[in-house]
Amino acid sequence: MERKVFELGDIVLMKKQHPCGANEMEVIRMGMDIRIKCVKCKHSILLPRAKFEKSLKKVIRSLGEGSSDTSE
Repeated sequence: MERKVFELGDIVLMKKQHPCGANEMEVIRMGMDIRIKCVKCKHSILLPRAKFEKSLKKVIRSLGEGSSDTSE
């Protein structure tokens, strides 16, 4: 099985909804545990990396996308 690629600041779609009704989360901390923040209500959740990767559906927006070239 291929490992899912995500980075700090990415907006991800989770399999299960948050109690507020949204299933889009922002990755705000990475390590052995992943902290995600609900986009709708701003509540943060700390999950073990294995559980996070299992419940991750896909990456919606990545910080690396669409960034302009800042070299001078």
